[in-house]
Amino acid sequence: MNDIKIMNHAADNIRILSAAMVEKANSGHPGGAMGGADFINVLFSEFLIYDPKDPTWTGRDRFFLDPGHMSPMLYAGLTLRGFFTLDDLKQFRQWGSVTPGHPELDIYRGIENSSGPLGQGHAMAAGAAVAEKFLEARLSKTMMQHKIYAYISDGGIQEEISQGVGRIVGNLGLNNLIMFYDSNDIQLSTECGVVISENTEMKYKAWGWNVITINGNDVSEIRQALNAAIKEEDRPTLIIGKTIMGKGALKEDGSSYERNIKTHGAPLGGNAYTNTIKNLGGNPEDAFIIFEDVKTLYSKREEELNNIVHKRRTAEEEWKKANPEKATLMSKWFSGEAPEIDWSKVNQKEGVATRVASAECLSVLAEQVPNMICASADLSNSDKTDGFLKKTKSLVRKDFSGAFFQAGVAELTMADMCIGMMLHGGVIAAMGTFFVFSDYMKPAIRMAALMQTPVKFIWSHDAFRVGEDGPTHEPVEQEAQIRLMEKLKNHSGKDSVRVFRPADSHETTICWKLAMANTATPSALILSRQGIENLPEGNDYEQVTKGAYIIKGSDENPDVILVASGSEVSTLISGSELLRKDGVKVRIVSAPSEGLFREQSKEYQNKVLPYNVKKFGLTAGLPVTLEGLVGIGPYSKVVGLQSFGFSAPYKVLDEKLGYTGKNVYEQVKSFLTESLE
Repeated sequence: MNDIKIMNHAADNIRILSAAMVEKANSGHPGGAMGGADFINVLFSEFLIYDPKDPTWTGRDRFFLDPGHMSPMLYAGLTLRGFFTLDDLKQFRQWGSVTPGHPELDIYRGIENSSGPLGQGHAMAAGAAVAEKFLEARLSKTMMQHKIYAYISDGGIQEEISQGVGRIVGNLGLNNLIMFYDSNDIQLSTECGVVISENTEMKYKAWGWNVITINGNDVSEIRQALNAAIKEEDRPTLIIGKTIMGKGALKEDGSSYERNIKTHGAPLGGNAYTNTIKNLGGNPEDAFIIFEDVKTLYSKREEELNNIVHKRRTAEEEWKKANPEKATLMSKWFSGEAPEIDWSKVNQKEGVATRVASAECLSVLAEQVPNMICASADLSNSDKTDGFLKKTKSLVRKDFSGAFFQAGVAELTMADMCIGMMLHGGVIAAMGTFFVFSDYMKPAIRMAALMQTPVKFIWSHDAFRVGEDGPTHEPVEQEAQIRLMEKLKNHSGKDSVRVFRPADSHETTICWKLAMANTATPSALILSRQGIENLPEGNDYEQVTKGAYIIKGSDENPDVILVASGSEVSTLISGSELLRKDGVKVRIVSAPSEGLFREQSKEYQNKVLPYNVKKFGLTAGLPVTLEGLVGIGPYSKVVGLQSFGFSAPYKVLDEKLGYTGKNVYEQVKSFLTESLE
């Protein structure tokens, strides 16, 4: 056990580096970082188990930061561990820096998750804890004996997602999750007491957590709490650390700047900064230093870790020799490569809803992908993720041999936990809900896109044809929203999200095949509630892999090209029969994935949708959904919804809103006439 004086000195070193980073950048949040320094120092220098020589070691403990604005604390702590240099810290919040204003996923530098929007980071940690339990049930305790640590703040506790995490984690009894709550009672614009008066300790106890309240700036109390949390066998642990915002900070006149709201979100500035650095034992003229005794402290920890890791790796190698088949599986699972799947086992029926077709695919995936977890937000029998559930069982407390995650009514929590499962590694996660409820998931979809985490979103009930449920449950603008994100590139130049809206059961199979093969970005499948007539016999479904393709009229010199995705493709086919009777030469294009289509050669794109041919699009969403493919102008027209939906049986809605072959015929005839004038 390290000397308390040295431990406090190391925490002050973190405080100095945190304040100096913010000061140099003239931007950031020093107060919280200074208050949380003691916990981070104790965790990193005495408890967190990782391989200093291999940051990707599967047996490492994971640390998930929830409040991204406290990045200076994390960067400083990781610098003491050797993951960043002092020069890296000097570039805090600058262009091209590895130390941006909020941490971005970088396992090689010890950062397990991108963080920022409060609440999501600890939800990702909860998902990682589920993944660890899931893998332990399939491998062994030898290979999965690590802990998942999360760090949350007052703001994260207030975010609604914390209720979902608290309920789910407590219900599952995830004793491998240890969360530190930095309770300093101050937030960005006010003191916490102005907006919250609940008893957080009792709330988490009611959810089934082990709750320990301590002085979060006291080394001994932090140690005791962590030791107790590690020994806990039945419950997740919440350590409520009562900390001091801006600990060690002094004002310009030398008086205490601690517990001052102004230290939360702005540099200390001027003499306040100078006085603070001096008070903490640093040199304001050269604050970017690591004290010699602190270097010794972390060097000692590195030696300890080398011994700990050597013993664990030796045990792991012995396990691999005794369990070669499982060892091979584990290696494949953690490789991040797409699994091998025999898609010939998928037996699709004709004329079914694409959600039903998805269930058939999920049934096969449940049998062939043993490291896959499927989740649903209390809708498995309706979004048809029960196709997966029927071949396995639910994950429950003390039994993680199942592979279905019942999230309950908590779409955002479910999404972030599934992201966390994949951030942990070794697991493929998919989740289902109604498409209209993707609104609840939007922040998580964005984080998955930023982190290039290939989770699978399954969204059923894709249009106004939800019917009698009425406009509250009928997605109108949702496809336009996700298609906009589909157009956005991530930092690697990949589509942020790969979106698929299949036109029938067989397209659904190919879309699932593409989603499972996509290991670079999230994938989203948008599925129908109602049955859809299959595409014409002889259709080459392998062309789905190109994102958009000709399903009819490929050999013609068309007068008009009809474009749609999903349910609307069959409506175009119906309308095209009437147009052909009038001598109109028609080409029909199914476009399940605009993003994938845009990755094809310019030659192919122009072959399918030549720029000099009139185009007519039909969408059950906003017209803008198809404008990227159909275009804008006198030779382009998109028919879509101009309002929210209505309550009625879906066939009535089709008739009333004009989603019939007859109306397609009339709209196209009118369009062709207008474009000739």
